[in-house]
Amino acid sequence: MAPLLQLEGVETYYGPIRILKNIDLKVGEHEVVALLGGNAAGKSTTMKAILGLVSPTAGSIRFAGADVTGKEPGERIVMGMAPVPEARRLFPSMSVYDNLLMGAYARRKRARAEIRKDLASIIDLFPRLGERLWQNAGTLSGGEQQMVAVGRALMARPKLILMDEPSMGLAPALVQKIYELVAQIKALGTSMLIVEQNATMALSVASRAYVLQNGRIVLEGSGQELLQSEAIRKAYLGGAH
Repeated sequence: MAPLLQLEGVETYYGPIRILKNIDLKVGEHEVVALLGGNAAGKSTTMKAILGLVSPTAGSIRFAGADVTGKEPGERIVMGMAPVPEARRLFPSMSVYDNLLMGAYARRKRARAEIRKDLASIIDLFPRLGERLWQNAGTLSGGEQQMVAVGRALMARPKLILMDEPSMGLAPALVQKIYELVAQIKALGTSMLIVEQNATMALSVASRAYVLQNGRIVLEGSGQELLQSEAIRKAYLGGAH
């Protein structure tokens, strides 16, 4: 069976500077994949290429059986991609409720009862959001805002969630909580690609992982293989974060 997401030979440039160099990456159905590396490794550029925010100069991107290399970001979201952006990117002056409903925008032709059912499921998954439903999203803690961002993505009933640095800016206890929530989403069978610097946490939930260095994938393997390799963590991931 073909992967849900597949990048083959993807290259990108920012002006004259080559950023991504012959990237091959795939995410299967019901699979969690981590994309790891340090600052300026090319992780966020890879995510932008997948979402259509950066156009590859070479290679192809296939999603859900279709070539999406030239498709606009909105088309990819309708097809079933759901981003959880770096720094959450919520609407701070809108309520938690309204931010969550924005996730269902691509499904606006569906029955309202179905959307209400999904909203109830999100609140079951994140009970804290039920307590904050009518609070402005900008007044929440960083961890609560990350829950809203993940809940917004789930409201789209996505085939693939794309999480960009979900632990960034969070205290260690909140990072642990966010990855407990990621494990819960994994248990639901939703495919995820997680771009992270926090190697230890990402590898703990990932089925497989890729390591980027200077725009190239230099290593891949199962999450457990990479998690247990001290030499690999020191060489490519800077040790445990």
